Amino acid sequence: MGVKIVVQVKLLPTADQAVALRSTLHACNAGADRAAEVAFTEREFSKFGLQKLVYADLKAAGLGAQAAIRTIKKVSDAYTTLHANIKA
Repeated sequence: MGVKIVVQVKLLPTADQAVALRSTLHACNAGADRAAEVAFTEREFSKFGLQKLVYADLKAAGLGAQAAIRTIKKVSDAYTTLHANIKA
């Protein structure tokens, strides 16, 4: 087993890159809102179940494949945490 090195970096984007990053974050957050709405309505909180329901919508909304999958995971994890906290 190797040693893990953790590095903290600071992004220094150009003005154009900052706009692109901000746009991507807004798109991911809008996608997360949509995924959470579908998860709640359909009572489907697992990553794979939710992925089947919303992946195509997120891709159609302009998210890339990795961003769509990470957004779905973020929503699924949020519901998992919520349910765990309610049971505790």
